Amino acid sequence: MLVTAARIHNGKNWLPQGSVLEVTKDGTITGIMNNAGNEDVKHYDGIICPGFVNVHCHLELSHMKGAIPEHTGLIPFLKQVAFTRNNHTEEEKTLARHEAFRAMLDNGIVAVGDIANTSDTLDLRTTGKMLFHSFVEAIGFSEQPQKQFEYAVTTYETFAAAGDGQQQSIVPHAPYSVSKQLFQLINDFDATSIISIHNQESLAEDEYYAYKKGDVTDLLQTIGINDDFFQPSGKSSLQTYLPSFASSHPMIFVHNTYTTATDIEYAKAHNSNAHWCLCPNANLYIENTLPDVNMLMQHTADICIGTDSLSSNHRLSVLAELHTIKNNFPSIDWGVLLSWATYNGAKALQMDRQLGCIEAGKKPGLVLLDNQFDIQAVLA
Repeated sequence: MLVTAARIHNGKNWLPQGSVLEVTKDGTITGIMNNAGNEDVKHYDGIICPGFVNVHCHLELSHMKGAIPEHTGLIPFLKQVAFTRNNHTEEEKTLARHEAFRAMLDNGIVAVGDIANTSDTLDLRTTGKMLFHSFVEAIGFSEQPQKQFEYAVTTYETFAAAGDGQQQSIVPHAPYSVSKQLFQLINDFDATSIISIHNQESLAEDEYYAYKKGDVTDLLQTIGINDDFFQPSGKSSLQTYLPSFASSHPMIFVHNTYTTATDIEYAKAHNSNAHWCLCPNANLYIENTLPDVNMLMQHTADICIGTDSLSSNHRLSVLAELHTIKNNFPSIDWGVLLSWATYNGAKALQMDRQLGCIEAGKKPGLVLLDNQFDIQAVLA
């Protein structure tokens, strides 16, 4: 079929007016041409762009929608997640995951970086309706984290054995929940795997790494963890943990609410393949604070978008995240925002050979937006 629209964004930039997309029934782009009066072209009054890439999501927490109030701050939020995430039946959890997954498809999302503490999302991966990279979290703040790491390996192997052609890697949860020893085990497991990490989501994280005091200490005590072995570095969390990872690992830093320009430059010096994932609606839900997006843009172009979970968000919509950024940082052009949500996300998840950009040979999914950048339809 041949389709066009008032405007077409290919994931990198706006295409010339009058561009026409040649698309097969399975959604593969076979060519881009000029209209030149072709009467067989289907014209849409709106904006066509590639399908969205949700770089950071927790589908397995979908049953917790509305369970935790807004604006608690990160540490109280984490306590409530730990103590309430299992207060549902398996049937309730499954139903919530499947409803959230369908909503993501309806919101034009074609790929997801999904955080997994279990293999509960395996049934969603194997539908073939969305590309997955399952980030299997290893959590263990102790000097001997082997048991926690082996649990993550078991979950990883369950995903890998499915034979569904999807991707997975073992990753740290966050700097305050992973010890130096566990960082090392994760680094050594697969030298080239993508590493995603919740990064500088709270001021308490940097305070703990620099001085070993504050709310993180309270969190560890509440969940019964002895941190006597931990020695503060006098530096930010990012500048302390990042040397634990070889530069061969592509990195995705998630949230970055309190990341500084110095942290970004430090990361760039250590790793040339890093992306910075923004989840603004979750930041507002938990901390009622946003990252300094303008500062981030001054130091890197490798920005992508995530939704976090329904425990910290009202909906799993990449487009809703873009609207929040635009409302708070109005000088950012919509063309840039669409690139973050499509091509940059695909690059971050190493899926850019398949999607993220409207180019011949790719199957990016096509989304139709209206002139206010609200979703009208999923076209392919």
